[in-house]
Amino acid sequence: MRKNTFILLVMGLLLSTVMSGERHVQIQDVQTWTVSDLKPYVGETVIFDVPFYICSTASNVYVSPRRLFSPTNQVLPGTLEYRNLLTLNDHGSIRLDNYQSSYPEAQIRTGVRVHNLKAVVYADHLEMISGEWVGNLRKDLERAIPDVDLNGEHRLLICGMNLEYYLNQQFDPSSSMGPDSYSEHQAQRAKVSKALAKINADIYGLVEIQQGDSAMKEIARDLEKNTGRPFRIIHNGTEASGTYTTSAFIYSEDKVRPYGMLQEVRVGVKNRKYMQTFEEIATGEKFIYSINHFKAKSGSASGADANKGDGQGAFNASRVAEANGVMDKYNAFKAALHDEDILIMGDLNAYGKEDPIMAFLKRGFYDLHRAFHADSSYSYTFSGQAGYLDHAISSASLLGQVTGMAAYTINSDENDKWTYDKSSDRTMFRCSDHDPVLVGLRLDSTAVVDTAVVISNWELVNGKSNNFVIRRALDIDEPSYYRVYTLQGLLLEQGEIVAEEQEVEKPNSKGVYLIIIYTKKETYPFKIIVP
Repeated sequence: MRKNTFILLVMGLLLSTVMSGERHVQIQDVQTWTVSDLKPYVGETVIFDVPFYICSTASNVYVSPRRLFSPTNQVLPGTLEYRNLLTLNDHGSIRLDNYQSSYPEAQIRTGVRVHNLKAVVYADHLEMISGEWVGNLRKDLERAIPDVDLNGEHRLLICGMNLEYYLNQQFDPSSSMGPDSYSEHQAQRAKVSKALAKINADIYGLVEIQQGDSAMKEIARDLEKNTGRPFRIIHNGTEASGTYTTSAFIYSEDKVRPYGMLQEVRVGVKNRKYMQTFEEIATGEKFIYSINHFKAKSGSASGADANKGDGQGAFNASRVAEANGVMDKYNAFKAALHDEDILIMGDLNAYGKEDPIMAFLKRGFYDLHRAFHADSSYSYTFSGQAGYLDHAISSASLLGQVTGMAAYTINSDENDKWTYDKSSDRTMFRCSDHDPVLVGLRLDSTAVVDTAVVISNWELVNGKSNNFVIRRALDIDEPSYYRVYTLQGLLLEQGEIVAEEQEVEKPNSKGVYLIIIYTKKETYPFKIIVP
């Protein structure tokens, strides 16, 4: 090509851009982006070179080039990192108008991405012109439940879920909790039963169920009808009493049976913390399942329970006491059962880095959200920020028998207008305000887990061009995987490790990233810096 021809071509492209009135906007660091970065473009039509995530649909749709997470789900409460993340979140999203022109589906959800977003920039919002909506749509979640087989194939599927006050009697129209009438309950029941049947777990640990066997038996009957399997409840001796709820176990007797007596943890709020040992029928293997619902963050509290302004809300001391109560009961319980395998689940009303969860970790337990998903996991969304209040925590002895875990995000990403009392929607979506959390187990009492393992069987080094190399993480007996996350928890890339030296492309933006390797039945985290 001649020099003059090349110059004319470049000038033509520039002129075309100017005449079209569009500017391509490159966001160098999505993790520190704020709305103030749009000031130079006010009044202009722009095309963004990075996808934008829907962060909130409460009243208007708000978007951001990153998913916003609750600060105490990512960093320790009250720290400098907490305050910085709080500030970034406060200025990290902008209202998106006119999205309906390119997104005709009614059920727009948080977590959905819009690629190649073309919009007019205003001081307080973006006026959308076009874009491609990708991922996290209802149709994506209807196809299958999440994968819980990163570390082998599960034999048992365990589900923990907050049902947002499942009530089938003693209706009170003056109460803000639960159905106001039997007809509303039937609508609630339709959504909940579809969700639980879709999951088709072997054991369910459920919280926010009206006290008494009536509600639990109803759920079990619906499971039997919709799955064709024999589901039974564990009687906990409570009776219906208006606004008070309980936690409960429902199990399929074709896969497991209760072993020993139900145990209650009587620290803090009563009737909400139970333990039951289950025996897998096919193998005779056992594990303890602990289902819990800790004290809420809201309300007026004083003394040690007062809101300290560090992001943990009120009654934090009470939740720490409940966590210690669960562990103390476990220590007494396991001696009688000669088994140390325990899975602790439920709504603990504490995000991943808050004191109650750290209490578990300091005493040798493992946060399965973080073990399998780094900082990207969530089960609840509040004020446009995601995080997990619904936990899956394992003892060190059980860790090597966990094949994987995942939150099934059928609720937290949905607009509240789709609940049973506000719409005619009778799908499984928004059957609660919390997502169900799923854990796969392959019980094996002979499994030995070295929790002090030194990572020496693999390494991560710089490769050619813009790649890095994962070495010696291939396992010929079981599939191995890698995942690349931002420090804020956004999943950028994942794949199976199929070579002794596997090249993976580095992220485009500079910053610090977390690489999680799942290999040889272990989970290894590693940080890389892209200068």
